[in-house]
Amino acid sequence: MNANKVKEITLSRTLPLLPLRDIVVFPYMIIPLFIGRVKSVKAVENALSQERNILLSTQKNAKANNPEPDDIFKIGTIGEILQILKLADGTVKVLVEGKERAKIDSFLKNDDFFEVNVTRIEEKVTTNSPDIKALMKNINSIFEKYIKLNQRIPPEILSSIANTDDPYLYADTVVAHLTLKISEKQQILELIDVNKRLEKIYNFIESELEMLKVENRVRGRVKKQMEKSQKEYYLTEQMKAIQKELGKHDDVKTEINDLRNKIKKAKMPKDINEKALKELKRLEMMPPMSAEATVVRNYIDWLVDLPWEIRTKDKLKIPEAEKILNNDHYGLEKIKERIVEYLAVRKLVKKMKGPILCLVGPPGVGKTSLGQSIARAMGRKFVRMSLGGVRDEAEIRGHRRTYIGALPGRIIQSIKKAKTKNPVFMLDEVDKMSTDFRGDPSSALLEVLDPEQNNAFDDHYLEVGFDLSEVMFITTANILYSIPQPLQDRMEVLRIPGYTEHEKMKIADIFLIPKKLSEHGLTDKNLHFSRASIQTIIKQYTREAGVRNLEREIASICRKIAKKVVQDGRKTKVSITSRKVAKYLGTPRYRVGKAEDKNEVGLATGLAWTEVGGELLAIEVIVMDGKGKLTLTGKLGDVMQESAHAALSYVRSRSSKWGLNKNFYQKKDIHIHIPEGAIPKDGPSAGITMAAAIISGLTGISLKKDVAMTGEITLRGRVLPVGGVKEKILAAHRGEIRTVILPEENEKDMKDIPAPVRKSLEIIFVKTMDEVIKIVMVKQKKRRISKKSSSRDIKKKFIESTFDKSIPDLPSVN
Repeated sequence: MNANKVKEITLSRTLPLLPLRDIVVFPYMIIPLFIGRVKSVKAVENALSQERNILLSTQKNAKANNPEPDDIFKIGTIGEILQILKLADGTVKVLVEGKERAKIDSFLKNDDFFEVNVTRIEEKVTTNSPDIKALMKNINSIFEKYIKLNQRIPPEILSSIANTDDPYLYADTVVAHLTLKISEKQQILELIDVNKRLEKIYNFIESELEMLKVENRVRGRVKKQMEKSQKEYYLTEQMKAIQKELGKHDDVKTEINDLRNKIKKAKMPKDINEKALKELKRLEMMPPMSAEATVVRNYIDWLVDLPWEIRTKDKLKIPEAEKILNNDHYGLEKIKERIVEYLAVRKLVKKMKGPILCLVGPPGVGKTSLGQSIARAMGRKFVRMSLGGVRDEAEIRGHRRTYIGALPGRIIQSIKKAKTKNPVFMLDEVDKMSTDFRGDPSSALLEVLDPEQNNAFDDHYLEVGFDLSEVMFITTANILYSIPQPLQDRMEVLRIPGYTEHEKMKIADIFLIPKKLSEHGLTDKNLHFSRASIQTIIKQYTREAGVRNLEREIASICRKIAKKVVQDGRKTKVSITSRKVAKYLGTPRYRVGKAEDKNEVGLATGLAWTEVGGELLAIEVIVMDGKGKLTLTGKLGDVMQESAHAALSYVRSRSSKWGLNKNFYQKKDIHIHIPEGAIPKDGPSAGITMAAAIISGLTGISLKKDVAMTGEITLRGRVLPVGGVKEKILAAHRGEIRTVILPEENEKDMKDIPAPVRKSLEIIFVKTMDEVIKIVMVKQKKRRISKKSSSRDIKKKFIESTFDKSIPDLPSVN
């Protein structure tokens, strides 16, 4: 019989199988295993219930959590469970000892764990041949060198294997301590011929020994340079030494060359190109892993990534641009006209500075979306930067490179994102910037938005000028007074007023309803809105100048109809009428501001401007016996309180004209109240309304219920112009007012009022308070005055002649 002949004794048996990950267990090897998979735990429990034997075989793919039979190697090791410990987290720690090799013949059907039929491979050797002895001696020699270089193997292993004569035990003990790949260890496990097994082990040790020698040589070479720098420098040099040993190119030089090529392609201005090359030269002289090198590298990357000479070509076809603007937005004629004008000039002049527009209007009127439409109409890229809450100057100008983590400001970041030097750049919510100890961002914007300066915008991080003159800047704001005056001076202000009820209905019909039907998977066959229903939603469920809440209410109805369609089928069709709106949206949220029901004494109707549009403003005055006290309620601001005092002073100065005792104010208290007291109110435009209400309260003459007015009053009774005329007249139109009194100087604002609204109202322009009183006071029937008239009747006659109307008996006002 041959000395190294192996017998395969066909002793089949059934064993539970434990698939292993990232480890190969050899015979004679004792090792702890941590088991967490449910199947594996059950396999261990089954082995414990029998002879404590289990087959240990390695998975081909360690990442597979639920391996199939094909994922497991066919040759494994039969192990004996020596010890088991159940841990608190549900996993099991077992100590196993490898006994002998075995081959899987078949997998048995078992849902709880892997169960296999195996054939044990019995290995017997009568005597060691000279070849085997020589191999074992050579392995001893190189394994000793391997242990000296690899400090992870205890030296005692060498003495234990030196006294081993059994080549099988010797081979399995040595290979268990080698740092080989799983596939390489599995190759050795599957080798039955001990001679081939020892040869394979010898080759592996020799290869590993050579690698350890290279590592030591690299370590030694780097160690000599350790004194020159710190740990980062050491790691860099070690990488260089490894690359040299492997014969690879220097990545640092490759990176420098790449940056040099990028600088050439960037087409930067001459002075900036020189600065970039200077920084690149500095980078070459620095250790690649140093902090300063990272800063310089980032700086050069920013320079080469900016679009110094890249620009998009403008679409100069005016009809096409007009079509895009009209398709995206209803109305807004002034803004559309301004864009078309710019395109027309751009067509005539090859190079011109980009306009700087400021769109001012209430929320929801389409300022932000208008910027996107403008970019689309011009064929330019669009970038948006929100300035709401920005309070740091560095947000605009960036940080200097001396700071850790410094970056350019958001202006330069957005230009890099656009990848073109002439985008449409929207600065949103420019009125909501604030200032603190970190600087004033609005002051930093002065350079950005100044056409005479922004051709060389200086970002603190870049430290070079960048040309922003070709950028079309569009800023948006809800109010203008909070924007600093120097910043306003640099912008062309275009006011976007609130939409009229007619415009809202058009927008809903053309844009909002089709958009919401599409978003909710509906069609016009499933849902139809009547004009009356849209009008009801606008009046009773929204109070805004824009259409944002209108869009939400339409979406709310669409959601409810979508639910109904899902429940009842695709053929469901619902028509929303004015009466059905409350069914889907609930109780109306707002009371529609309307004219008063009847003419009353001391009750005048004013007109107010708010950020969400115009409102009717009821002003109540009551006169009581007292000591001349003026009470103002309704959360009035300082300016409005001053207007009330001015109105009262005017009435006192003209007391004889109204037939009042000149000292009436000493014995009468006057209380002026403006309802909805929780809402703050301010401004001078209610001056003439308060004066009319005071005169009515003192004289007892009623004021007309269907007349609304607005205007500032002076002590001499002049009526001064006010703002927000369009919004105020629209509020009067909604409130079914018939006559509106306006200051004469506001006649120029009539061109902004829609023609249907102008035709439905009688608009009267006045210069003085006397004209207001003649219009607003109710006419009385004239009575014949006898020759023996009292002084009281004479006053009454005087007032009648002044007002051109008769009045009832005057109350006693002393």
